Amino acid sequence: MQAERPWLEHYDPGVPQRLDYPRAPLYALLDDSAAREPERPCLSFFGRRLSYRAVREASDRFAAALQRLGLAQGDRMALLLPNSPQFVIAYYGALKAGAVVVALNPLANPHELAFQLRDSGAETLVTIPLFAAAAAELRALAPLRNVVSARLADWMPFPLSLAMRLRERRQASAARRAGAPPPLDFAALIGQPPPRGWRPAEASPDALAVLLYSGGTTGAAKGIMLSHASCLANARQLRAWGQIRASDRLLAVLPLFHGYGMSVNMNTALLAGGEIVLLPRFDARDVLKTIQRRRPTFFTGVPTMFVAFSNLPGVDRYDLSSLKGIFVGAAPLTAAIKEEFERKTGGRMIEGYGLTESVTAIMANPYRGRHKIGSIGIPFPDVDVRIVGLDDGRDLPPGELGQIVLRGPTLMLGYYNQPEATAEALAGGWLQTGDIGYMDEDGYFYITDRKKDLIIVGGFNVFPREVEEVLYQHPKVKEGTAVGLPDAYAGERIKLFVVLKEGETATEDEIIAFCRERLTRYKVPSAVEFRADLPKSMIGKILRRALRDEQQPTIRS
Repeated sequence: MQAERPWLEHYDPGVPQRLDYPRAPLYALLDDSAAREPERPCLSFFGRRLSYRAVREASDRFAAALQRLGLAQGDRMALLLPNSPQFVIAYYGALKAGAVVVALNPLANPHELAFQLRDSGAETLVTIPLFAAAAAELRALAPLRNVVSARLADWMPFPLSLAMRLRERRQASAARRAGAPPPLDFAALIGQPPPRGWRPAEASPDALAVLLYSGGTTGAAKGIMLSHASCLANARQLRAWGQIRASDRLLAVLPLFHGYGMSVNMNTALLAGGEIVLLPRFDARDVLKTIQRRRPTFFTGVPTMFVAFSNLPGVDRYDLSSLKGIFVGAAPLTAAIKEEFERKTGGRMIEGYGLTESVTAIMANPYRGRHKIGSIGIPFPDVDVRIVGLDDGRDLPPGELGQIVLRGPTLMLGYYNQPEATAEALAGGWLQTGDIGYMDEDGYFYITDRKKDLIIVGGFNVFPREVEEVLYQHPKVKEGTAVGLPDAYAGERIKLFVVLKEGETATEDEIIAFCRERLTRYKVPSAVEFRADLPKSMIGKILRRALRDEQQPTIRS
């Protein structure tokens, strides 16, 4: 087995090759930690701290309130919330009520959200007064029976709570004037204790726990079905890999409604009994201030966040020394970003890889061991990964490019109401990731690109990432991406979309000449478009598909 899994030799001391996965509902990770140390800090929100006892009791109360409202086993409850205590309480409260959590992206447009509500069958929505207008619109587009409004100000310290309360009142009043029916009050629902003898609903570990919708970056959004068992398994893998303990504090600015934030920052932290430092949105300066004030030990981010940090004036003024581990995923991490942030913090940036179809991360560079720049690392315990041919599906040896396929205890149940897509994605019990990459002799994996992002220029394969690696070496470039566009002569041509660093200027010819010096001829872009910013997903991944779709009418003849 060691020969089949060469990566096992590179595990950190203390990380087991196999883990135990107790058969339990997902909410057990909160309740078990609360039982062990009820007074330990669980959540921190702008400096206000809630203990494990308080969060467990609030989730129990919310679960009982949902049952009083008529939610039955298997019913769907949607969350339209930023990172906040209410998200955590409502998430575990819904699971304790026997419901399925449908986590929604507040930045999505109402028609996307309405589709997800209708597709999932969710009839109850938990949101905040700041989203009152959106909730009112959703009530007209989707069959919502209950809307619950949770005030952020209720959980913020003074004087922040005062300013937030005024904003929330204005938004709620505007919604009422527009004719929206009054929502149920979250604080009132959790103000009433459960009836005597109440217990959380029993849930099979194999039952559906969470329904997350893909970002739609490769087509229409799909509902990804995650079981209690798969979410718990991923939390156990992450805790073991990062050697996360109850004394650790995890900074949660990545959205909890996304698999990455949900699993790493919430489920894993609570399983370990650690503290979650919650930030509702990403602002580079606010994040650095929070790291300095709250002293988190772990931080999860995406490369675009660290680009923002490096371009922030006065970044070296902040004390970031509390960070000992920084998990990075969703996009490639360049050597320059890694070296700079590790120098500033003294911690280690741990690049990894995952998909919502496997909850989130399923491999990463070792926390303490050998890091390989450009590698997404080695598989977690109990995860098998293969590289297979793009055309014939045969296993490929180290160094050869093919599709990454994987299996393990965290795989999704499937795509909701899409049996054909499920069968294709889980063919033979292996998740077909659609990512192209290779494994080296040591068992470290590398991604070259998405299968669907492959650019074919005159019959030659070009992976956008290899062009982007050169682009990021240009001293004036802040960020950018390469996109393949139709070309009547070559089949496809390469266009760069570039954001320059503040105060810099450059020309199209300058960027193309820079690439020509460093790339094979057919890999050199034919066009460059400068932009103030680039479209990004909810977690900061540059959306190549959105850029490609913008350009499709323009075909060179």
